[in-house]
Amino acid sequence: MADSGAGKKLPVGIEDFCKIRSEDFYYVDKTAMIRDLLNAWGEVNLFTRPRRFGKSLNMSMLKAFLEIGCDKSLFEGLEISGETQLCEKYMGQFPVISISLKTVHGSSFEFAKNELCSVITNEALKFRFLLDSDNLYEEEKNLYRQLTKVDELLKSTFAMSDSTITSSLKTMSRLLEKHYGRGSEGNSGLL
Repeated sequence: MADSGAGKKLPVGIEDFCKIRSEDFYYVDKTAMIRDLLNAWGEVNLFTRPRRFGKSLNMSMLKAFLEIGCDKSLFEGLEISGETQLCEKYMGQFPVISISLKTVHGSSFEFAKNELCSVITNEALKFRFLLDSDNLYEEEKNLYRQLTKVDELLKSTFAMSDSTITSSLKTMSRLLEKHYGRGSEGNSGLL
């Protein structure tokens, strides 16, 4: 049968696993990394690779695998789909905090700080349901509000104290852990 010429597209510059899989781009299956990471997990995992070596794509893949509400069809036909027990235990089971600092730069410290606040707040906004959580005290909901507070003067930036920025990931993790009722007993799945 002759090739129609309609081949897969090359994902040049695309770091979004879901987009690559759903829009039928070429994808080199690296899902065995998920198995290896979950089977030999550490409290901290460091992924070091040179620039343009797929770190962001791998983090996007890991997020797509673990995140509550994940599209399981994205993993059909990939190596990880053969790991039935692992998929049942981990796939789509966790809230995932995903922060990239790629866009945080600027000509001044204040500008870069505002960009960092924006990245943190945009991620925190994914978890608005925490404001309605029956598992959180009002004081904890106020901690969440601090992560999403708009600067009253500028209206176009987010207002966070230095201590709020410093503790933001820990705060989000703790609030999500309490909301979902999952402890930090080993591999909690909060990334």
